[in-house]
Amino acid sequence: MFESFGSSTPHTTARAIQGRASVIDGDTIEVAGQRVRFNGIDAPESSQYCQDAKGLEYACGRTAAKALDQFLSTSRPVKCAFVEWDQYDRFVGNCFRADGKSVAGWLVESGHALDWPRYSRLEYAGHQAAAKNAKRGIWQGQFQKPWDWRAKQTEDIAPTAVAPSPSFTFLGTSSCDIKGNISAEGERIYHAPGQKFYRQTKISEAKGERWFCSEAEAKQAGWRKSKR
Repeated sequence: MFESFGSSTPHTTARAIQGRASVIDGDTIEVAGQRVRFNGIDAPESSQYCQDAKGLEYACGRTAAKALDQFLSTSRPVKCAFVEWDQYDRFVGNCFRADGKSVAGWLVESGHALDWPRYSRLEYAGHQAAAKNAKRGIWQGQFQKPWDWRAKQTEDIAPTAVAPSPSFTFLGTSSCDIKGNISAEGERIYHAPGQKFYRQTKISEAKGERWFCSEAEAKQAGWRKSKR
């Protein structure tokens, strides 16, 4: 299992942490140099894809992270009450914006994360029911629960406390979901969500491959659209 809350790693007892947050992924932030994992919820992973209402794939993990960044930016700083340390040395906490709004509650009610019964004691079940009924976020279409998605991956996904998630840039409300791939022959080809080879295309920034926020941006940079 990717997550394991509770750790034998010795730590000085923490009570709360407060400051300007940097978003790591849909359920993890960094405050004052400390990784903070939201208690009781689970958001899609940065490399996870879901289907929208039309059945087209989109990067729901990256979407959740961008939504979280926008939510936090409107009322800073964030304050997190300590719950425990996890095995990746992350501070697990209940976090609130400066205006008192629960970050985890908002993520679940907005459809960008799920109540995680294993740890939440169904604290966010009501928020989740509201999101499901309104078909918000991932509830608009089909998705796999993040904990099930991780369990079925053929490759180990490193936790964010050990290695960073796939990088992305927050660009307002833009969705940077277009994959700029470089073929074995050196041809620059981009794949848009819904195309035949979109899902299996992997991006390696070390090889010069990259994400684009629009097809126009990809074409301007010298990439052509995949024919399938």
